Amino acid sequence: MSQFFYVHPDNPQTRLINQAVAIVRNGGVVVYPTDSGYALGCLLENKSAMERICRIRRLNDSHNFTLLCRDLSELSLYARVDNVAFRLLRNHTPGPYTFIFKATKEVPRRLMNPKRKTIGIRVPDNQIALDLLEALGEPMMSTTLILPGKETAEADPDEIRDQLEHAVDLIMHGGYLGEQPTSVIDFTDGEAVVLRVGSGDITPFE
Repeated sequence: MSQFFYVHPDNPQTRLINQAVAIVRNGGVVVYPTDSGYALGCLLENKSAMERICRIRRLNDSHNFTLLCRDLSELSLYARVDNVAFRLLRNHTPGPYTFIFKATKEVPRRLMNPKRKTIGIRVPDNQIALDLLEALGEPMMSTTLILPGKETAEADPDEIRDQLEHAVDLIMHGGYLGEQPTSVIDFTDGEAVVLRVGSGDITPFE
């Protein structure tokens, strides 16, 4: 049975954030709010938690996982980013975007796309998510909570509780959110290529 925290969307309670971090550090899988629906997250190094997320979403090996970062200071450690791409990211983060880059050796191989050796990078514009990352002190492995058979992100934490309370360790109720996932921009080959049109404005990347 998962825990269920009611977290204030604008002023997240420090006590609840710290409890959430403890759950993540202890190998837990958490559902948390972002600026584009709810997402699943776990510790970067935790293989078994990642496998649980794959089972929940029924993901295959080709899925592009995302590193959720508090800001761009961690970018160069995990992704190969040129100056042009960095300027674009700096102007559009935090925000509802996922950026795909070639991964560095700091990224566990199981998180990379096996053929392209890429990783997603995301800085969410959501205070709960940012406070969670700040308290954790490192990026979190993340994927949008899109349940099997659906095409949109889960937006209602009460419905998430009904469906996943036995599959995850914590659900953070941060309000009722939009269902549209992030826009996905691929910088793997240097030029920006829009892979998915979502809630982020893609005009600057076209």
